[in-house]
Amino acid sequence: MKKYLEQNVYDAFIDRINFVFDEFELVYLSVSAGKDSSVMLQLTNEVAKQRNRTFDIYFMDLEAQYSATIQHMEDLKKLSQIRDFYHICLPINLSNSNSIFQSHWTCWKEGREWVREMPKDAININNHPFGEYFKLGEEFETFMVKFPKWLMKKHEKTKVAGLVGIRTDESYNRFRSIAFGKNLYKEKHWSTDNKKGYYSFYPIYDWRTEDIWHAVYKFNLLSNDVYEMLWKNGVGIHDQRICQPYGADQRVSLNQWAALEPETWHKVVSRVSGANFGSLYCKSSLLGHNGTEKPEFMLWQEYTVFLLESLGMYSKNLMLHYIRKIKIYFKYYKDNYDLDIQDIPDFTAPKIVKEHGKGIHWKRIAKCIEKNDFICRSLSYGVTLADKEDVNILKEQWGNNLGLQQNTKELRKLSKEIGYE
Repeated sequence: MKKYLEQNVYDAFIDRINFVFDEFELVYLSVSAGKDSSVMLQLTNEVAKQRNRTFDIYFMDLEAQYSATIQHMEDLKKLSQIRDFYHICLPINLSNSNSIFQSHWTCWKEGREWVREMPKDAININNHPFGEYFKLGEEFETFMVKFPKWLMKKHEKTKVAGLVGIRTDESYNRFRSIAFGKNLYKEKHWSTDNKKGYYSFYPIYDWRTEDIWHAVYKFNLLSNDVYEMLWKNGVGIHDQRICQPYGADQRVSLNQWAALEPETWHKVVSRVSGANFGSLYCKSSLLGHNGTEKPEFMLWQEYTVFLLESLGMYSKNLMLHYIRKIKIYFKYYKDNYDLDIQDIPDFTAPKIVKEHGKGIHWKRIAKCIEKNDFICRSLSYGVTLADKEDVNILKEQWGNNLGLQQNTKELRKLSKEIGYE
């Protein structure tokens, strides 16, 4: 560890890449065309060139992306030491945290109008070589783990190294998982031993955002034009996000699409349920950012009533849905703990129920509504038959502008029953 404290991050990176090439014959890089993986790829290419080595590229094309991102990826394909470039355009299930009902959407799904034309050299549902390693509609994270297994089988190797361009200064969870990881390859704290022959390495894990852009400038590296557009649009370097922007963390940048690529944004709104809603409210508490918007002069009980009344102005049926579930919630605590409505505290659970999970208080109820938690999972609910009836009513009211959450077996079944795909 002392050695790295005496190095700058660039020299440490070079040592790490050389170590990987010393240890592994089969190496691939997982890239997204974002600034981190782009810098990792271009600097790795220089090391590989000096060593007369090659490597493969894993790029999952998620369809609803900036056109500038895809252009940058096309430029990166020309790097000299790339052996096989896997430009993958498969129907993969992706997280969507912008819709009340539809928690996932499927990119490159057949029968749908895509946001952009599929690249001619893409690996798609009709020509993919992955066989049993890919299942139609599976999760993004699931296939990402299967890819190195398939790569080992293809090249008849017993181990493979995958380089991932993540940095820990963007996430405390990343820092914790890397800095204090227990499953390591030869005690390298910037690695993960997946116990199945494939190993993940994070050669830029300790870089800062400033280090990334310093490397771009110093070594005259290629960069994604989206970052320049974001900067000109007033987004600082620490807040710029260009990855698939529909997840809980990434959606904070959704409001940039319309300004940067309006022609792409028009197609995204039609393609991804809730995208327009996300762009309007991505910075608000409705989508989990900037805390809550409860006025200081209100109690949480008053704020709960205010939220319900506000919903009722636009959709009486949605308001009644939440009221129904909240009344059942009240009844449970009355039957089991003899708590009347007037006994429910504003923001701290009563001592009598603290040992049984989160307990009941008005703040918890208000946050459930504020987050558009239709199923009320934050109140420990599952899907009920009454939820199905409520969704049917809302479907008649809103048509196909609503999707349906499909992250559990029960919800996928419910989705099929009421005509959502």
